Amino acid sequence: MIGPRGDTPGLLDIPSRTCGLIHSQIGNKRRFSTFASLLLVESITVDDLDRQLAQCLGVDGRASLRAIADVLGVSDQTVARRYRRLRSAGALRVVGLKYPKSGSANWFLRLRCVPGSGEAIAAALARRDDTAWVQLLSGDTEILCSLRGDGGGTESLLTRMPRSGRIVAVTTYSRLHMFTGGPDALGFMDVLPAARVAPLRIAAPRALQQPADAGQEAASGLDAALFAALARDGRTPYADLATAAGWSETTVRRRMDQLRDLGLLYFDLEVDMPAFGFRSPAWLWLSVPPSRLADVGSALAKFPQVAYATATTGPANLAACVVCRDEESLYEFLTAKVGALPGVERVETAPIIRTVKQASPVALPSR
Repeated sequence: MIGPRGDTPGLLDIPSRTCGLIHSQIGNKRRFSTFASLLLVESITVDDLDRQLAQCLGVDGRASLRAIADVLGVSDQTVARRYRRLRSAGALRVVGLKYPKSGSANWFLRLRCVPGSGEAIAAALARRDDTAWVQLLSGDTEILCSLRGDGGGTESLLTRMPRSGRIVAVTTYSRLHMFTGGPDALGFMDVLPAARVAPLRIAAPRALQQPADAGQEAASGLDAALFAALARDGRTPYADLATAAGWSETTVRRRMDQLRDLGLLYFDLEVDMPAFGFRSPAWLWLSVPPSRLADVGSALAKFPQVAYATATTGPANLAACVVCRDEESLYEFLTAKVGALPGVERVETAPIIRTVKQASPVALPSR
């Protein structure tokens, strides 16, 4: 479990492979579990049906087996068997997470470090409860880290960063407007057209359309138990959730529906990209004149290779995560797609070497 803020571990309390111990002076240390997908995935063969299943789960992670089976044209048993196989191999996992509160900080950090220390710094960042999506970029010299919206923001993280020569530069970005992501993030799978998965889409939460009352957002013992269980497995059966929370199954069902309807609970799909045949993901940092930003961002979001795109503050005003099968596909995307967008003045490409931590703070059991 996550300890109190005062027990947050030092950022770099982990040995570096080449620079000795990277250490901060924070007192008691506690390890926080994270899901490092590439370290857990077994050898597995993935076919088009597996990719279709993943795309369906990306649209609605809690969709029933029957609903998914209807979309895919297979039996419930086939869907269940395929999901268990992928889940047990570590190739994918559905997680249920708390949606950031309205008005909370929405930041991500880009850290540059000396060669040989990137793995250690990324692992230390991943152990923190206020981080998500910790990724190694550009070899072992760069790290991208997203901050959880309900944490203390950049101040919480940066004040705990020791003065270390291993980190040579830190750039902070604030997300201003998201062009694509969420249920549309798995378009790069390119196995099912949007119309085919449309039946799985849920209505936009009311909390995203109008502010929810403060009383509705108040945390409760039931909510805490649900979030804890769903962060480990977003498809945990209602009966098991009821047992874990100590409430009736009817109450659990009703409360989960309320949390989703209010936009306080959402489901994310953690995917091991290499297992699905995508070995060249990358971040793009684009510089675009402000007058063209909306047009370029919207056009970029239409490409299936773009899993996430957002307008940001910082040196570049548009950031995008793209997922391609190989380096040649990435090259073609950059030259034929991005290069053809009017208004793009500059593009910096940072290959994603490894994803150390994804959306959930809870680790899968060791195998």
